[in-house]
Amino acid sequence: MRNKLLHAARWSLAFQVMAVFNLGWMAGFFATYSGNVSLALQGLDGPTYALVQSALNRHVRHAAFFASFFLPPLWCLLALLPAWRGRGAWGGCLLVAGLLYAAGIVLFTRQVNLPLNAYTESWSLQQLPADWALVRARWNLANHARTAVSALAFLLAIASLACRRAAPRD
Repeated sequence: MRNKLLHAARWSLAFQVMAVFNLGWMAGFFATYSGNVSLALQGLDGPTYALVQSALNRHVRHAAFFASFFLPPLWCLLALLPAWRGRGAWGGCLLVAGLLYAAGIVLFTRQVNLPLNAYTESWSLQQLPADWALVRARWNLANHARTAVSALAFLLAIASLACRRAAPRD
C-alpha cells in the first residue's frame, strides 16, 4: 500500500511540474505577444496590419501550439487526482490555477479573440472596414487580459510547488 501511495505521489508531482512548466510557457507566449508583437503591429497601416495579423493567426494553428494551449488544465487535474485527499494548500493553488487558465484563457479566447481573428481574416486588403483600428485595439486589450490571467495562473502554480514543498510529510 505504501508503495502505491509513493508511486501516486511521484506521478502527482511530475504532473504538477508539467503544469507549472506549461503555464509558464503560455504566460511567456502571451507576454511576448503583448510586449513585442502588438507594439510592432500598432505602428502598421491598416492593410499591412490585416495581412500580418491574419498570417500570425494562421501560422499559430499547429499541433505544438494546440498542445501547449490546451494542456495546462489537464496537467493540473492529473496532478490533483492521485493526491486528492492530502493535497492541502498546494492543491488549492493548483486547482485555482487550472480553473483560472481554463476560464480566463481557453474560454475567453474562444469567446473574444477567435471571433476577432475570424473577422480580421475576412477583410479585403483593398477595402478595410471602417472599424479596423478599433478591432485591433479590442484584440490587443483582450490579449493583454490573457497575459495577466496566464501570469497569475503561472504564479499560483509556482506557489503550489512552494506549498507542497513546505507541507509536512507523513
